[in-house]
Amino acid sequence: MGIVKISEQMHEALRNTSGALSRSINAQAEHWLRVGMLAELNPTLSYGDICRKLIDSEGARAVEAEVVASPATGAPVTVFNKVA
Repeated sequence: MGIVKISEQMHEALRNTSGALSRSINAQAEHWLRVGMLAELNPTLSYGDICRKLIDSEGARAVEAEVVASPATGAPVTVFNKVA
């Protein structure tokens, strides 16, 4: 992990956006870095296509959902299992 120097204006944009999107400032910066890198490497992709690529790349760490019966009530409950 390293330190990256950015302008005050960019830091303020990160602060505002991270709050609006419920991300930490570092998580927002990392998201923008990923999107920007993919945009430069794939100039014909739309923002939506880039987001789809990011989501697909998380496939190895995907979450799988299954509906099971609650042990207490027998009612259906959704359980999320992390796929390794």
